[in-house]
Amino acid sequence: MRQGYILALDQGTTSSRALLFDRAGRVLGQAQRRVSLRHPRPGWVEADGEDLVESQRQAALACLNEAGVSPAAVCALGIANQRETTLLWERGSGRLVAPAIIWQCRRSTAIAQRWRGLGLESRVRKLTGLTLDPYFSATKLAWLLETGPDLRRMAEAGDLAFGTVDTFLVYRLTAGKSHLTDVSNASRTAFFDLETLAWDDELLAAMGIPRALLPRVVDSSGALAVSDTAWFGQELAVASMIGDQQAALFGQQCHAPGLAKCTLGTGAFVLGYGGERPGPVAEGLIRTVAWRRQGEAAIYAWEGSTFTAGALLEWLSHELGLLARPQDADQMATSVADTADLVVVPAFSGLGSPYWDASARGLWIGLTAATTRQHVVRAALEAIAFQVADVVRSMAAGAGHAFNELRIDGGVGQSNFLAQFLADILALPVVRPRMPEATARGAAFLAGLARGLWRDLDQLPSPEAGERFVPRMRFDEAERRYLRWRTAVARARGWAPNGEEEC
Repeated sequence: MRQGYILALDQGTTSSRALLFDRAGRVLGQAQRRVSLRHPRPGWVEADGEDLVESQRQAALACLNEAGVSPAAVCALGIANQRETTLLWERGSGRLVAPAIIWQCRRSTAIAQRWRGLGLESRVRKLTGLTLDPYFSATKLAWLLETGPDLRRMAEAGDLAFGTVDTFLVYRLTAGKSHLTDVSNASRTAFFDLETLAWDDELLAAMGIPRALLPRVVDSSGALAVSDTAWFGQELAVASMIGDQQAALFGQQCHAPGLAKCTLGTGAFVLGYGGERPGPVAEGLIRTVAWRRQGEAAIYAWEGSTFTAGALLEWLSHELGLLARPQDADQMATSVADTADLVVVPAFSGLGSPYWDASARGLWIGLTAATTRQHVVRAALEAIAFQVADVVRSMAAGAGHAFNELRIDGGVGQSNFLAQFLADILALPVVRPRMPEATARGAAFLAGLARGLWRDLDQLPSPEAGERFVPRMRFDEAERRYLRWRTAVARARGWAPNGEEEC
């Protein structure tokens, strides 16, 4: 066993990050590289898959350099990744045959509608825990096969490989030797059976997706792969692969019923611990695999996903110039007493949980000549909280029990105004640990468990106590504001014809 250092790779939507952890769970070094997104048409979001890999490689090397730690001292790699993003490449050469279609992309809305018309919705819902929405990988992959010249023939011949970001990273890390995905990422495709934890042949046939494209499904934690020496000058064990939101659930140590976390990043993702059985799917929510450790039963989670959180602040900053930086949102929001009755519905890519309405579009309602940029920024932060409240309320109803608290992480989660407003609207304590890197922490913990740094969950280092936000707002006032939000949402729905822009 090498020294007890774990290198966690966190490949996200707008950045690739790397963090080095020790046995005590401390961060010894970290580095980040930005990832560029493209929007070639309204509702379309894509990236260069090569940029995803290269930015992650650079971040990993810079992290080790900052920490002053040699790769020889690293006992394991852990990988967390943006989910649902879809890549397709030549199996032999590793050359990408299309851009990476990002999870936010809505270009495959028509395919989801077509499959719904064929009656696939109920089977997808029952077997996979998901819904037919362009958010998930199946419609994105089908779109590539239907629109790319000669891609279907190549796929059926076994010449192409499909993967989410974890799969492509490991493929490149291992110089093409390993074509893998873990159970958590597989459960985001809409053709993976939650009960059997295997690809479903009937759904694949109905969707026109050749099985020859698919990676082998492995545990989230274990002896998964070995990196090629070209990356770090020597081999490193890949000991965890997990979707970023499930990684954050593990990193927040939500290992028992009644515990839930919300990662507030580009979008807002709420996951609640769901135990060892998939269970029924609650209205407006999805069921997903949280993780499976080597030799143990899979753990499941309730989930609600909203597509636009931090992306709203980025838009206000970079496109409208209302903020110098997204980090300035708190100061502007607290400079006014309220939103002057302005409500923002940030449905840039439609609405996710619990509405699943691809035809919804962004809405500002309540604008008057007295509305200031401060009111707009405050309304934006409140909108993020309202979206999370939609999910948490639905999750509590579906799970049949209230949650003890909501643990938050992610860049946007550092907003004190947002954390307090969320506690007020939910009438629930909101807890933010001192170290916000829950996603990388989860990947590192799973890798360390696989390599024997810790024997079991009880040995994992506890996160440093952070801040606890308790409800302050009167319950009737919180309800009034929440109902106002729901009224605005109703007016934003059904705007785009057929759920997508005409191109």
